[in-house]
Amino acid sequence: MRTFDLSPMLRASVGFDRMMDLLDTVGRVDEVPAYPPYNIEKTGENAYRISMAVAGFAEEDLTLTVQENALLVEGKKVSKENGQEPVFLHRGIAERAFQRTFRLADHIRVSGAVLENGLLHIDLVREIPEAMKPRSIEIQSSNRRSQPVLENQAA
Repeated sequence: MRTFDLSPMLRASVGFDRMMDLLDTVGRVDEVPAYPPYNIEKTGENAYRISMAVAGFAEEDLTLTVQENALLVEGKKVSKENGQEPVFLHRGIAERAFQRTFRLADHIRVSGAVLENGLLHIDLVREIPEAMKPRSIEIQSSNRRSQPVLENQAA
């Protein structure tokens, strides 16, 4: 079996910190669900979008759930009101139930979802807490080091 160095790809991991786990499953084609197809795109410095092709599904047929750094997208066709299934002469549009899980990196929040022209767009935003953002520290020269100011000194 061949091994590949995936470290260059991990530098641009589009907000998903467990990318290595996902890439490990690429070699196992029979185990990885291929339906529905999806894209992951970077739409801004801290914004991402997952677009899934869900032709034939309505809003009430789709469910999105976020739990413990995992986004679960489920699709299940609601049966017809009259209870009769249509008789197909040819069935080429896959409307089968699906379940797709995306692992989200820390500080990634789902900001919204919209169903448009058979595509489900899920918008994600990376919100880094203020305490974790980089900050500049002033460097003082040893010649200019000021004496510490002591409070409550007798004047």
